[in-house]
Amino acid sequence: MKTFYVTTPIYYVNAKPHLGHLYTTILADALARHHRQCGAQTFFLTGTDEHGQNIERTAEKNGIPVKEHVDGVVAEFKDAFAKFGLQPDHWIRTTDEYHERGAQVLFQKVQEAGFIYKGHYEGWFCTGCAEFKEETEPGQAPWCDLHDRHAERVAEESYFFKLAEFQDRLLDLYENNPEFIQPEARRNEIISFVKGGLKDLSVSRVSVKWGIPVPGDPQHTMYVWFDALSNYITALGFGNDVRQGFETFWPVVLHLVGKDILRFHTVYWPAFLMAAGVPVPKTVFAHGMWLSGGRKMSKTLRNTIDLGILLKYFTREQVRYFCLREMSFGQDGDFTYEALIGRVNADLAAGWGNLSSRTLTMIRNSCDGVLPNASAEISDEARNAVEAVKAAFAEAEKTYLTEFERIATGRAVEAVWHMIATLDKYLSDHAPWKLAKDPAAQPLLETVLYMAAEGLRHITVLMAPVMPEAAQAIWQQLGFAGSPADVNPETLSWEALPSGTHIGEIQGLFPRLDKGKVMTDIKQDEAKQAAAEAASLAATEAAPTAAAPAPAAMPALTVESPAVPVVEEKGYITIDDFTKVELRVAQVLEAERIPKADKLLRLQVDVGEEKPRQILAGIAMYYEPEKLVGRKIVVVANLAPRKMRGLESQGMLLAASIGEEGRPVLATFTEDVPNGARLK
Repeated sequence: MKTFYVTTPIYYVNAKPHLGHLYTTILADALARHHRQCGAQTFFLTGTDEHGQNIERTAEKNGIPVKEHVDGVVAEFKDAFAKFGLQPDHWIRTTDEYHERGAQVLFQKVQEAGFIYKGHYEGWFCTGCAEFKEETEPGQAPWCDLHDRHAERVAEESYFFKLAEFQDRLLDLYENNPEFIQPEARRNEIISFVKGGLKDLSVSRVSVKWGIPVPGDPQHTMYVWFDALSNYITALGFGNDVRQGFETFWPVVLHLVGKDILRFHTVYWPAFLMAAGVPVPKTVFAHGMWLSGGRKMSKTLRNTIDLGILLKYFTREQVRYFCLREMSFGQDGDFTYEALIGRVNADLAAGWGNLSSRTLTMIRNSCDGVLPNASAEISDEARNAVEAVKAAFAEAEKTYLTEFERIATGRAVEAVWHMIATLDKYLSDHAPWKLAKDPAAQPLLETVLYMAAEGLRHITVLMAPVMPEAAQAIWQQLGFAGSPADVNPETLSWEALPSGTHIGEIQGLFPRLDKGKVMTDIKQDEAKQAAAEAASLAATEAAPTAAAPAPAAMPALTVESPAVPVVEEKGYITIDDFTKVELRVAQVLEAERIPKADKLLRLQVDVGEEKPRQILAGIAMYYEPEKLVGRKIVVVANLAPRKMRGLESQGMLLAASIGEEGRPVLATFTEDVPNGARLK
């Protein structure tokens, strides 16, 4: 029997569930439903990653025991996923006793094989992503773009994994198993990373207590990624006698991950398994990230998607459809409320919903609500039209199955909408509402309505993994027993509809949404939410603390703020202080984004000197680079240069800070001013 094992990452319980978590789990849920429908023995795993320093610190900050903190966040995740109708076969928690036992067995196997040794670690560690960071500038803390903060210096005794010894074996794995990393672009990135050289990896901490003890040395806790990655096999019973399924499902598994954690799954994870003598997984697929309005989601930009708002204004099936349709294979997707409304109205209300409603209504009105069968008494022209529809459906169904297998759900759903368009055209061409008025056209009428009903059956079967509730509802309206999820899409054929089957009650499933009203209501809810968050933050900041320092004034939104002497009396400065700051007119000659730095732009500016200057500015979320070229701006010309991201910034531009989000507005001129002119 075929098997299909699909996993999501286990989600870190230091934040509330968001759209990224939801999407990966929706994708896994749809794939599991599809493969189960195709007859495979299926196992769908998700869960939560509950160890590590970040969680330890958060619980301490909140003044509650760590287990109480993680239990609360896990409950939020489970509740959110249940509200969206997601049905994993198992939910693993890394605090589960059986998982801890299994992770220790894996660690011990690697250690006994000679690939773990004790040493001393000194370097930089980001607690947010639980990753060791390399220095870009000697002696300077590396910056984590994902968490917008510097890594922390760590110096302690540690166990090390001999990752460097697996460089050639990993490259052989990638070369001989091209399906191991998908899509191709991500595979190339990992190959390049590994070819650049691997270093041994610290896999334990003594300063972190909230974790799984290293077997035989409980003063150490396991590196959180060693612990977390092992969930994929401990959930199947590896190293424990509580779970079952390892022999059945491993290693034919599909790991779904965001591209930001691909390296852990395609370098560390297979190396750990190789060291322990365990087969490596079949495929790791890195999906894209959700943007909003073409930009990374950010509270500062106010373009985040709130799960509570989604469920208030949209059904979970509508959200599910949008996610699976809109995200292209391995690419980033763009999620906005406006786009979601557009898909609901165009694809569901005017597409699948309209086809279902008109088909069933015509059968009720013209055939007394009984599903018709095709008649042999039709013209060759009509017969050719029938065969053309069948051929179009066969081609689309083949595409659907191929694309679903490739995890390209957007293209798979697109193929179904081609079927809907084909059937809509067939109905429009034959106008059954006109045929019903001519008794002599009864054979053709029955054939046309048969094609519509049978075509709708095909479409509903294919849509069962994508929109299971809507598919079930249309299935029942067609009068069929059971579920479309029980019909294998690989065996679909055009067959006579069950004789005498009466259709069910016709109900509209996809009402059109009033875009203007929905967007107005959403914006009002977002404003209330922002106000509540601001009030909560203000209350927190106003709370008395022991010897609390006064909050520092926020500088203009630039890369680097000059040190300005603090003057106690009324905050005044002297004219001598002001003249120390050299403000000059500059013209932007070039502007571009800096890779892997969402906030930064690199500018080449003319300040009236022999050569242009390079300035890094944190305005990338507000200004498009190409629109800055040619503009006159104001820069601090005598600020000491500083390197960031390996680039030197030779000054600072000036900008006003507008609104609650601190949106920068560049200082400029209404009159022509020569480059290099000094502001006095």
